[in-house]
Amino acid sequence: MNMAEVLRETRETGDFAPLLKSIPYAGYIGLKCERFGDDLIFRLPRKDSNLGNPLLPAIHGGVIGGFMEVSAAIYLMMSQDTFRMPRIVDFSLDYLRAGLDRETYAECQLTRQGNRVANVTITAWQKSRREAIATARAHFLLDR
Repeated sequence: MNMAEVLRETRETGDFAPLLKSIPYAGYIGLKCERFGDDLIFRLPRKDSNLGNPLLPAIHGGVIGGFMEVSAAIYLMMSQDTFRMPRIVDFSLDYLRAGLDRETYAECQLTRQGNRVANVTITAWQKSRREAIATARAHFLLDR
């Protein structure tokens, strides 16, 4: 099944498993996605291989960044008419507190879309949305 068919099936059924399976890094870190009405919530289950500091223990900063970047790309694919993975132009990440060894969530928002570029903000949290562990801004080149 090609990416266009996978995206079409995901949009029709709401089952994100085939889409996530087609993105190797998403599978590696264990990324999950669920739709709640029009909202998408991305989830990073706790996983020993995602830890960077076993003494705290805390999730590796690169895993948090990768989780947020892939979440933004999937969010953009699901909210656009495109059937390709958008190409990242710029990604800026602010770590706000340690991502402890527990389930982590992310939510994305399209902040601006032009004909060629889309800007997405991403917020990651663990226990409460009010206590984000990281925020990011991603700029993607749209394939029209």
